[in-house]
Amino acid sequence: MLPSPFNELDKNAYAAKTYDEGEFVFRQNDGPYSIYFLQTGIVQLERHTAHGDKVIIHRASEGQTFAEASLFSEAYHCDAVTITHSQIIVLQKSAILNAMRTNLHFAETLTARFAHQVQAYRHSLEIRSTRPAIERVYTAIAQGMLTSDVISLATEIGLTHEATYRALSELIAAGRIRKTARGKYSLA
Repeated sequence: MLPSPFNELDKNAYAAKTYDEGEFVFRQNDGPYSIYFLQTGIVQLERHTAHGDKVIIHRASEGQTFAEASLFSEAYHCDAVTITHSQIIVLQKSAILNAMRTNLHFAETLTARFAHQVQAYRHSLEIRSTRPAIERVYTAIAQGMLTSDVISLATEIGLTHEATYRALSELIAAGRIRKTARGKYSLA
């Protein structure tokens, strides 16, 4: 089931597609014909520097759209790679642009959706800039970001899983958090 406003699109304007781990959804400089809604899985948006280093610019998770900037671009500005087995709804760029021009409700709802995603991304950047690592991990737990496993949290907040586990141990020892189950923590 598609969320609002995508559920207002004609059924011919989107298609479900399944990707295995490590598959490219699109490549940098490909022509952008679609944006994407991630039903299940994780998709990483990444670029490569002039020196060949990989830079992760975003990790899309379930319920998010990605490649929104392609609505107004001549090419995708990054690669999109599945990190896990993923189910993705491919939404036609032309259908979305047409709906934005002709359906005020669609345009407003889409703009609100994108605005909420920008806010969430800025929040993520704020947490990633928190130093030291122990405070970053504490802030992430306090914000309810530990929703799956510690390794996923570590990636989301820009730490190695080793640094994240060390910070968790220090937070427990300091009495700031408690371990409630394997991979589950709460504020003390």
